[in-house]
Amino acid sequence: MHRLNHPNTRHYCENVWKVDPLEATGGKPVGLAWFSPDCTHFSKAKGGKPKSKKIRGLAWIVYHWAKTVGPRVICLENVEEFADWGPLLEDGRPCPLRKGLTFRRWWRQLENLGYELDARELVACNYGAPTSRKRLFIIARRDGQPIRWPDETHGPGLLPYRTAAECMDWSIPCPSIFDRKKSLAEATLRRIARGVMRYVVHARQPFLVTVSDRPAAMTLINTRNGERHGRHGEQAPRVYDIQKPYATVTAQGSQGALVAAFLARHYGGHENDGSDLRIPMHTVTAKDHHSLVAAFLLKYYGTDQDPQLREPLHTITSKDRFGLVTVRGEPYRIADIGMRMLQPPELYKAQGFPPDVKLLGSKSSQVELCGNSVSPPVAAAIVRANMTDLAAQERAA
Repeated sequence: MHRLNHPNTRHYCENVWKVDPLEATGGKPVGLAWFSPDCTHFSKAKGGKPKSKKIRGLAWIVYHWAKTVGPRVICLENVEEFADWGPLLEDGRPCPLRKGLTFRRWWRQLENLGYELDARELVACNYGAPTSRKRLFIIARRDGQPIRWPDETHGPGLLPYRTAAECMDWSIPCPSIFDRKKSLAEATLRRIARGVMRYVVHARQPFLVTVSDRPAAMTLINTRNGERHGRHGEQAPRVYDIQKPYATVTAQGSQGALVAAFLARHYGGHENDGSDLRIPMHTVTAKDHHSLVAAFLLKYYGTDQDPQLREPLHTITSKDRFGLVTVRGEPYRIADIGMRMLQPPELYKAQGFPPDVKLLGSKSSQVELCGNSVSPPVAAAIVRANMTDLAAQERAA
């Protein structure tokens, strides 16, 4: 997939130790080298599972290239725990007494080659990506020029943060959690319930998306005579401006539904309430951990009013079973709850990739590649700040 997006790049699908730096660079001077060694055996996300000394040792490839071809600037990206790199115990777990020992040795080895080094933790949303992903970045220079960290462009007093909402494809159906052939796991349902209570029922201002005439493809029932009506599943939803007056509710049924949405986060056994769509998305991981939850809201008239209204079967009955939601002073109630996992294009947008990025392979492999990638806006900002000559050429072009 990288080759598809970067056809002019020379790719080595090979063990990094088998690639000769002199051959790869053709003997030419190296301006900048970027390294992102495997982070899984440093990350706290791996929990207490045994770590691999061999995989952790991949970071020594930086010293190998520095000694062989001496790049002017070296950049490294990894999880924050990379700075704790140290020897492992016999059971494969990090030795708490020698925490950071190997990292400090690695750092000194680069200094011995004439490099000045500096390290910072940067958050991607501060540089224009719609994700709050935080990573450790290390810059090393040997050309006598100062190490430069890019100025933040987004945040308080700067440009507003980009949000998770702008990454969502609202045209993708969000199936009802009540109509699944296989019930969702208990932990998943708890996360959805917690999120619905926080971001919909108790929210002063729920995140409202659209008004659609096909909320979750519900089956409807006419409360006047019990006649069932089904909406056409293939009918494309009509989308209305939620800032305009609500569509008229007639005897033929509600012609629209407000949608209140939030992101649920499924991180193993961790309990959380999810996150608001109006803030940057949390870190994209190598596995599918984010889902969009949509609560479909219908105007509430009370159970004793307007008996001609049709109501969704299996969700709203003559008794109020779901929470009431106040939207701009008007009461609504939850008619259905939908959930779907985020799709790769949405995840790549959140990571900060350009809209024309080309995706290839299975969904799981696309998600894995996205979660293991470096957020492009942060990397670009670091390179521009330290390769001022190339940045000037870019501006001139």
